[in-house]
Amino acid sequence: MLSALSNSSVPRRQLGRELRRLREQLARLPQTTAARELEWSATKLFRMERGEVPMRTEDIVLLCELYGADPKITEALAALAPKTREKGWWHDYASIPSWFELYIGLEEAASALRQYHTAFVPGVLQTREYATAVFSMNQVEVPVEEIERRVEVRMRRARLLTRMEPYLPRFDIVLDESILRRPIGSPEIMATQLRRLAQAGELPNVSIRVLPFSAGMHAGLMAHGSFIVLDFAERYEPTTVYVEGLTGALFLDRPDERDSYAWSFADIGELAMDEQSSRDLFWRTAKEYDGDRL
Repeated sequence: MLSALSNSSVPRRQLGRELRRLREQLARLPQTTAARELEWSATKLFRMERGEVPMRTEDIVLLCELYGADPKITEALAALAPKTREKGWWHDYASIPSWFELYIGLEEAASALRQYHTAFVPGVLQTREYATAVFSMNQVEVPVEEIERRVEVRMRRARLLTRMEPYLPRFDIVLDESILRRPIGSPEIMATQLRRLAQAGELPNVSIRVLPFSAGMHAGLMAHGSFIVLDFAERYEPTTVYVEGLTGALFLDRPDERDSYAWSFADIGELAMDEQSSRDLFWRTAKEYDGDRL
């Protein structure tokens, strides 16, 4: 019924969804009531159902007993619990928030990623200098060592662009033109970053296109910002939409949610420039930033 890939994010999500299904459809209990019955905080159960935390076998058994689950279901879910504690390379970086740990694991497991970005170049495509400039902009002072750790995570994520095992993921990325025009760091940093985008767009599994200002009204405006649609080869893991905020993120996997964002991305894609025209724009704009340094 359930299966797992090579890190904890997918098993956590699978187990969390199944626990939510049992609570809502079998036991018909509100989340707060279920937590109170087990003398847990509501936050604990909330995070378990969202797949944000590792889970203990004994906790899974307690929930299944509370919900009146079939013993075979209980056994299968309990067996999956140890998988939720498996570590990926990013677990070595203790400062990563739990919601972003979950995203990195899903990103690693995805077979295709449809991305629309309005503010920054996506993390997997950022140069070290651009990423450093982004992470240096904080409301509180962050130690240099911490910024370096965050940048290193971003650089390691870039390996997905050329990873061959277990499969080469497909990236379909649309960038709002404002990303090209908004200086991040120095003109030199921007010029180097734009050349990086032009070069990455030559990869066989990477499509990078620009949504020009001239596109006017489009469905991305209704999404109110950037989003990523992750598709999975693993048939038990549904397409999931990732929407990041200032202090957390949403992971949307209900059919109506997925369909809405897929429709939005399709509309954006129809209005975006083609890949070659986008690469030409990257090169031209990079030269403009080079001119700013003369």
